[in-house]
Amino acid sequence: MAESLAGDSAQPLKHVAVIMDGNNRWAKARGLPGHEGHRAGVERVRDMIESCRRHRVEVLTLFAFSSENWQRPALEVSALMTLFSTYIKKEAKALHERGIRLRVIGERERFSSRLQKRIADAEALTLNNTEMTLVLAVDYGGRWDIVAATRKLAQQAVDGSLAVDAIDEEVFAKTLCLGDLPQPDLCIRTAGEQRISNFLLWQLAYSELYFADCYWPDFDASAFDDAAAAYFQRQRRFGLSQEQATDAEDDRQLEPTRERVSA
Repeated sequence: MAESLAGDSAQPLKHVAVIMDGNNRWAKARGLPGHEGHRAGVERVRDMIESCRRHRVEVLTLFAFSSENWQRPALEVSALMTLFSTYIKKEAKALHERGIRLRVIGERERFSSRLQKRIADAEALTLNNTEMTLVLAVDYGGRWDIVAATRKLAQQAVDGSLAVDAIDEEVFAKTLCLGDLPQPDLCIRTAGEQRISNFLLWQLAYSELYFADCYWPDFDASAFDDAAAAYFQRQRRFGLSQEQATDAEDDRQLEPTRERVSA
């Protein structure tokens, strides 16, 4: 197994978010119906999980179905829902055996009661796993996430359990779907498109963006290595100047040495 490219990097790669794009175009290029592209895309998820484990990524969030995807042709939507349901049924036990926690974020009201139960059962089965967290964003939209968080905080303010002055960025962030997880360090989008398409709008504020030209079914371990390598070559500034960011990185790299000396 190849080693992580992180090494002693001052910028760890804890959370990777992926916009899995290009399934339909992949199928069309091969003269196949669109659902075959989605099926191939589901198979690629397993490889993505292994790549993340190899690079010691703690959280992998996959944009599987957006709020806007309901507008696609009915047959395609039906095929996507069937694939999603089948994936949950087949993979929940395998994920659990590997110590991976499964979480699904997004609205669930439009899912069938059977699918809602299947999701809940899979989440309950894997709830206490700590090796890695796999998040599937299904019927998810970044705007919906922000509006839902706003409504929760507004209701708490109306109920008197939360003072308006207490609402700040930290409180708001914790109210979002991924509020208990680290913010994404890297967001990957496949198929050459260069936009985030209403995905994790708040959470991606300072994420590094990487756009791959290949379709999602072709995004293999080597492609992930390229994305990770590009990430580790960048300097994350979070609003600082280049000099300030460099000094901060140097300080973080010295921390282990200081701990050994003090010990």
